[in-house]
Amino acid sequence: MDILQQLYDTVLERKDEKQEGSYTCYLFEQGLDKILKKCGEECSEVIIAAKNGKKEDTVGEISDLLYHLTVMMVNENIPLDDVRAELNRRHGKTGNLKTFHKVDHNT
Repeated sequence: MDILQQLYDTVLERKDEKQEGSYTCYLFEQGLDKILKKCGEECSEVIIAAKNGKKEDTVGEISDLLYHLTVMMVNENIPLDDVRAELNRRHGKTGNLKTFHKVDHNT
């Protein structure tokens, strides 16, 4: 079993079986707003770590973000397989560069 599945299963267990002192249980008790706030904070920390160019810090922050995203997924009843399926659907897509609206700064 891959580590993302193990993480998802552990978070799911924490939602169903409360454990005293568990940070994951704390997040579930606080609710979606707290979980989303932590996702946002961790996303910002990934950006800062990457900008600072220290790989080990960036890896740590990415891991924190993936953990908090997993908590959000479990809270919102989004199975990991749904995300995998979407990633598989997108895999290998080419020619999907979005065109952006160009602004005429002279007008």
